[in-house]
Amino acid sequence: MPEARDDRPAPPGQAAAQVPPARSAAPVHTDPGASREHGSVVLVGTPIGNLGDLSPRAVAALGSADIVYCEDTRRTRALLAHAGISGARLRSLHQHNEHASVARIVEEVGSGLQVAVVSDAGMPGISDPGRRVVAGVRAAGLAVSAVPGPSAVVAALVVSGMVTDRFCFEGFLPRSGAARRARMESVAAEERTAVLFEAPGRVSATLADLAAACGPERRVAVARELTKLHEEVWDGTLAQAVEWVGTAPLRGEVVLVLEGAPGTPRAEPDDAVVEAALSRRLEAGERTRGAVDAVAAELGVTRRRVYQLAVAPGMRRSPPRL
Repeated sequence: MPEARDDRPAPPGQAAAQVPPARSAAPVHTDPGASREHGSVVLVGTPIGNLGDLSPRAVAALGSADIVYCEDTRRTRALLAHAGISGARLRSLHQHNEHASVARIVEEVGSGLQVAVVSDAGMPGISDPGRRVVAGVRAAGLAVSAVPGPSAVVAALVVSGMVTDRFCFEGFLPRSGAARRARMESVAAEERTAVLFEAPGRVSATLADLAAACGPERRVAVARELTKLHEEVWDGTLAQAVEWVGTAPLRGEVVLVLEGAPGTPRAEPDDAVVEAALSRRLEAGERTRGAVDAVAAELGVTRRRVYQLAVAPGMRRSPPRL
């Protein structure tokens, strides 16, 4: 996820966010059915760039946690200092130790501790550690909740200009080999808008591969440094994107938003198919009106066309009763 670092000052006229003193915040809500003698895990969304996006509820959750698990303790300690939180117990949780940490976290939560989980930026569990912890804690019958926060996926999607009512998240594509080719083919055939993460040094190769798989005219938006001082969103065809990225290397974290594949047009059935469907219904005793309506809906053709065939000479039917 994009790194949570930004030196940008607050916008003019915007007061600095008020944060509660460390460890004096109200308790975080957990599952209503959880036993009071148990603690809980809360996944806390953190800024993807602009530290001003840290919500008051996130500050409260982090301030009241007994332990904060994080990818990089140095970055998280800086985030907590920004929020006015000191003295927090930090423990490392990253892709290499998450599996081994689950049992310990389950034990801590079972003993009554409140455990917060954060990633370097964004929501834990989305291309970042957290999913295994959630699965283990829930399997133990203990409570898990979330404090929503900034999302690079949604931020890039809504500023891209692409269709947003149906979309999918593909995360990071495999770097090479058959797995990469298979995912490229899947993304190319996907009719929904696709959102992908990519490291800046691999953007050029990924755009070239997407152009080869999807065709050079498929549209794409390239969003980088979202919410940061040098935020940039470029959009155009994949062919144009390949050329644009080739002019100068990109810096910062990158999100790609790819236009969905065009749907395959449905072929119109010929008259013989429509007449056969009509004949089956009429010979079964259906009224003409009902048969016409049913066949039009079934075959995706206009009612007028079906009716004209229904009343044409030679159609085996009872007299039309419309």
